[in-house]
Amino acid sequence: MNRSFLLLIVTLLAVGLGGVSAVGQAAISVLDIEPGVRALGIGGAAVALAEGPETLFYNAAGLAELSGIGFTSSYTFHLGVAGYSALGLAARNWGVGLLMLNSGNIPGYDANGDPTDNLSYGNSAVLLGFGVDPRQLPFIPKLPIDFRAGGCFKYLSVTNGPTTGSGFALDLAYHMDFPDIRLGPIALGDLGLGVTATNVLGGLSYDDRTESFPMGLRVGVGARILGMVLLTTDIELAGGFHLGAEYRPIEPVAVRAGMLTEAGVTSLTFGLGYSIEGFIIDYAYVSHPFLRGSHRLSLTIDFSGLNIGALASTLRRLLP
Repeated sequence: MNRSFLLLIVTLLAVGLGGVSAVGQAAISVLDIEPGVRALGIGGAAVALAEGPETLFYNAAGLAELSGIGFTSSYTFHLGVAGYSALGLAARNWGVGLLMLNSGNIPGYDANGDPTDNLSYGNSAVLLGFGVDPRQLPFIPKLPIDFRAGGCFKYLSVTNGPTTGSGFALDLAYHMDFPDIRLGPIALGDLGLGVTATNVLGGLSYDDRTESFPMGLRVGVGARILGMVLLTTDIELAGGFHLGAEYRPIEPVAVRAGMLTEAGVTSLTFGLGYSIEGFIIDYAYVSHPFLRGSHRLSLTIDFSGLNIGALASTLRRLLP
């Protein structure tokens, strides 16, 4: 086997083990990696949530529930083999995002073992999401239930050694909130249900072939117990399972933990969050049974809660 091809395949497998939800059905891409940082801290179980710009990545229908404009930026060296970045800007009813994955230069060799040009594997995806609340549309009659619907258009550009390709896909999303309830002494609030159908349309085209994106269905539920602990879980039709919890011991601080299972691989996750006057710093760690674990860090700006004066005062108190 050509050694340059072998090295490229090894890199693709390393990336794919950490993020593929349907191995063998389609090309490994940046879209197969769990996005976000807060969400990753709770095992990626975020389909039922509608909070902040990460809503664009997990359930675009939740964009209809956002109260202000938010921006998020994150980076990780994914499993020690590829740089992964995510940018997202979201407001009520819309969101745009950019996902980037790049393995850098991979040494190339010919069949005789002699060095050749370096190879690379990388791709980027542009996301355009929308969320709609039917109650806001005057031409739709009053419905017996309240829900939000949405979707996300995804454009993907791929570099696979000397080969390039591009394509698009469409996700559909649904989100619904429920009134707070009590189960005996236990109060349940922030009850939510989310459903996403991924890659219902689209595919990836190269010069000599085309590939389909694996279609998927994901259902998630979430609830806050006693107003203190947020519990969430997602189930994927392909067999993936996500479970997570978030606890805020004090208002600015969040502690998170979770687990996720995809393609037969189970990983544990841990996360921390700290917010200060509209600025939110999130950290997440995800383990892997075969490869190096990944650390992920993000900065999110909530423009609706931004208070530069208060931030400056807080920093003056903290700094020596």
